[in-house]
Amino acid sequence: MTTHIDRALEQLGLTLPEAAAPVAAYVPVVETGGLLHISGQLPFIDGQLVTGRLGDGVSLEDGQKAAQACGLMLVAQIKKYIGDLSRVKRIVKLGVFVNSTADFTDQPKVANGASELMVSLFGDAGRHARSAVGVPVLPLGAAVEVDAIVELG
Repeated sequence: MTTHIDRALEQLGLTLPEAAAPVAAYVPVVETGGLLHISGQLPFIDGQLVTGRLGDGVSLEDGQKAAQACGLMLVAQIKKYIGDLSRVKRIVKLGVFVNSTADFTDQPKVANGASELMVSLFGDAGRHARSAVGVPVLPLGAAVEVDAIVELG
């Protein structure tokens, strides 16, 4: 069955990756009180982890693409956990961590890569609260990491 999310992905020229397995001692998704808490997801594009630091060799555009890739992995985790993406009532919050130099201040612009994807896929239900912070290093040298809180209906 093709859903509006499948159609939106197709229009964007994107496909959902296979949900990544945890790389340490945690679970990808915890459900409590009608909310999914989704662990931080790393950016994989064409099966390769996007690494590096914004402000030191990674462009703003590449950072946005990395954040979008994290968003795709979040959706893949949701789909794997609940099966039917039509159960998503609201993307409540995204936490976006950007591997960046001390003088790089465009973390919100990087985070838009994930935020705009959520709105493109879920419409008004994809509008969310958000944090976008710069950090000196991320797991495996990733350029971006994004976690989420999602309300189920």
